[in-house]
Amino acid sequence: MDKISIIIPCYNEEQALPFLYEELQKVTSGMPGQSFEFIFVNDGSKDKTISVIKGLHKQDERVRYVSFSRNFGKEAAIYAGLKTATGDYVALIDADLQDPPSLISEMYEILTTDSEYDCVATRRVDRKGEPPIRSFFAKRFYKLMNKISDTEVVDGARDFRFMKRQMVDAILELSEYNRFSKGIFGWVGFNTKWIAYENVERVAGETKWSFWGLLLYSFEGILAFSTRPLHIASLFGILFCIIAFVMISIIIAKTLIWGDDVQGYPSTICIIFFIGGIQLFCLGILGQYLSKTYLETKRRPIYIVKETEEKP
Repeated sequence: MDKISIIIPCYNEEQALPFLYEELQKVTSGMPGQSFEFIFVNDGSKDKTISVIKGLHKQDERVRYVSFSRNFGKEAAIYAGLKTATGDYVALIDADLQDPPSLISEMYEILTTDSEYDCVATRRVDRKGEPPIRSFFAKRFYKLMNKISDTEVVDGARDFRFMKRQMVDAILELSEYNRFSKGIFGWVGFNTKWIAYENVERVAGETKWSFWGLLLYSFEGILAFSTRPLHIASLFGILFCIIAFVMISIIIAKTLIWGDDVQGYPSTICIIFFIGGIQLFCLGILGQYLSKTYLETKRRPIYIVKETEEKP
């Protein structure tokens, strides 16, 4: 009998959890030959999420939970869930039912019947229900990420996936503070089979991701898995050194040969502002990498546990 761990990161999901649990019950009842554990990770929710989880734990011993002392973010919740999971197979799924739990049985069948694959992951074939501007920038991000990084991130990839224990153990070895799971899943390797499905609306509640939150998250992914921005900053420096050398040569030649006065105060000010902006842009890139290094060297814990089902 295989044991399957299902990890559910939660942040203010009290309305969605009853619907999710009902769907998980349907899935597990259709897989009688396997044992399950449901690991709910409460990421410092401000509503009654933890109370709902505790209620589920009282009625179902398969329900386990980890509750953080504050909100540490979804990446920390994913890592905590993976560390807590004890199953031979581990599934990661969102609480809002945008990830169809009905796919879990199909994922398990693929991994148990085809030894070629170590993971089954999902991707959305459309973005129905999303604001157009968010969809536009999301597509641009995936294209940019795959161009500047050696780690492939599939367009429309979700965190919803089903993994063998070997892959989970490999992910847990990457205990970095600044985490970008979509990149980590690709970086550790292992063969992954992708399942495409149409976008599903949230069953209840509201999304916790704003446009700016997703934009900052995309920067996190770029910085975590690519050093190309640093190369771009270096190229800017070389380019402007060449331009400056050429312009100085032209000004000297015009002054010595034709006796032209050096003129053009407005254009000079514009050039100063332009070059100053480029310099600040490059310093900003360097500063981002330094900040990530600073946070890693502090070696703070990725999350702090307030309580679990074993230690209330």
